[in-house]
Amino acid sequence: MKKKATIRKAAPYIMVMPAVIFLIIFTFIPILYLFVLSFFKYNLISDMQFIGMDNYKNLFFVEAGFWVAARNTVIYTVSLVIFLTLFSLLLAVALEKSSLLNAFAQRLMFLPHLCATLTVAMIFQWLMNEEGMFNAVLGLFKLPGLRWLNSSDTALFSIIIIACWKDIGYYTIIMLSSLKAIPAEINEAAQLDNAGFLRRFFRITLPMVSPQLFFLLITITMGAFKVFDMVRILTEGGPGNSTDSIVYWIYKKAFTGTLNLGLASAASVVLMGVMMLMTVIYFNTINKKVHYQ
Repeated sequence: MKKKATIRKAAPYIMVMPAVIFLIIFTFIPILYLFVLSFFKYNLISDMQFIGMDNYKNLFFVEAGFWVAARNTVIYTVSLVIFLTLFSLLLAVALEKSSLLNAFAQRLMFLPHLCATLTVAMIFQWLMNEEGMFNAVLGLFKLPGLRWLNSSDTALFSIIIIACWKDIGYYTIIMLSSLKAIPAEINEAAQLDNAGFLRRFFRITLPMVSPQLFFLLITITMGAFKVFDMVRILTEGGPGNSTDSIVYWIYKKAFTGTLNLGLASAASVVLMGVMMLMTVIYFNTINKKVHYQ
């Protein structure tokens, strides 16, 4: 009996052990190695040389390109958070009513999220070409064409448009499911009290879907800060460095040119610290405003 009781108590730990081992090997050890490597000068060829905080000093006070990449990343992240959150909520409200047309629109909107980033990027490279469809549409309205991905003034904005187009359907479906989960009796009672649409939206709908909005805020922010594939495929950080992101800047420092893995590791540690700090701030400020049922 004692043996069976011991096995019963140990069973949960045994079942969790594979996941714990996986996290230790593929997450915690690489993070620790990344942190250690940030204090060394290393280029995959010569021996590792301990240089203390020099990588961090160079990162903050010498590498101007890092701050450009950081600025671009912040602009990209803030834009995606605002546009995806706002438009996914508005589209979900517009598609909330059950109908054949709305059901078709929901499925159609979700398709871009299923497409590979490479496929989406190649399609938009053609659409945003100087002789592509976007400029053709502008020409119909007698407007001058734009150098969408080939100008430092419009390249970052173009990437933001593509990212929003790709992900808007996914977040709209999330918001739509949360809207449909709101009990109909609450809105019916508010209508009996002569509450208008806007009052019901701000007093009932928004508080009831605030957990999903908070989820969107976290996932969009973390995903946008790690943007790499869109930049790598569409512009490679150009023109100039107008579309450089932090992750793409790290990639260039680590795997091209001088192969400065130490500096790239220091930038990775800073990025990880910023993301952890933002997560803590979100949970200690915005999370308190979330209405959990």
